[in-house]
Amino acid sequence: MSNDGFNQFRGDVNTERIKYIADPQLRNIVNVSIALARPLLVKGEPGTGKTLLSHAIAESLGKKLIVWNIKSTTEAIDGAYMYDTVQRLNDSRFGSEDRNVDNVKDYITLGPLGEAFDSDEQVVLLLDEIDKADIEFPNDLLQELDVMEFYIKETKEFVKAKTRPIVIITSNNEKELPDAFLRRCVFHWIEFPSKEFMADICNLHYPNLKQNLLEQCLKHFYALRAITKLRKMPSTSELLDWIGVLLKSGISLDELKRSIPFLGVLLKKEKDLEVALEKVKFPT
Repeated sequence: MSNDGFNQFRGDVNTERIKYIADPQLRNIVNVSIALARPLLVKGEPGTGKTLLSHAIAESLGKKLIVWNIKSTTEAIDGAYMYDTVQRLNDSRFGSEDRNVDNVKDYITLGPLGEAFDSDEQVVLLLDEIDKADIEFPNDLLQELDVMEFYIKETKEFVKAKTRPIVIITSNNEKELPDAFLRRCVFHWIEFPSKEFMADICNLHYPNLKQNLLEQCLKHFYALRAITKLRKMPSTSELLDWIGVLLKSGISLDELKRSIPFLGVLLKKEKDLEVALEKVKFPT
């Protein structure tokens, strides 16, 4: 394998739709996952860009992104296909101009996994927040992720991937995932950005941001994150939102040195607001 073939994902994306910087470790593990044709399981605290990573990969490689948003009620079969028995029953009673009741295929709709398998070109498939589903959900996907095919029992047919998708799986670590599932994945924990790397992220989103204003924003942000009693730490996405609010409001640097305006953009729990106001000290 050539070096160029291995380094498909360069890590930095700066387009009108997506602005994203991946640190070298994350960039490398994405390329390892692509090279091995294994799903990449990404964990990290909320707001560290787990979901946005798949968007950045698709944008960087010029591939279509298919998103499967996992919920507590999601079953593995939902990602493969859906059989509309109710519609077929109604059509058998009242007739249909668009579908043939005798043709089961007219009532089969591919889910996100099926759509990715059916694509003539390689796509990026995101399974977002897999830990929301039942504990058996990951095990039910082992066959599909290994062999890249699934069986439609209503038509007695197998759907096999035309091209193997790049699979990104995110988890907020709310549930332990089965060992059998983990063995089939490449894993990466996204570390929270250092102050220096966070400055790069902020400059990507706000290229005209004054350096002294950015430094003061980061000072407040990391001071809040240093408060151990917070139930929900402010995240990268909340920092970016907060800087955007500050810029639109026209807050001066002097005002920012004396207070943390619009604190509710950074902290989302009432108790955290109270703790922050007690702990963060400002010059008098």
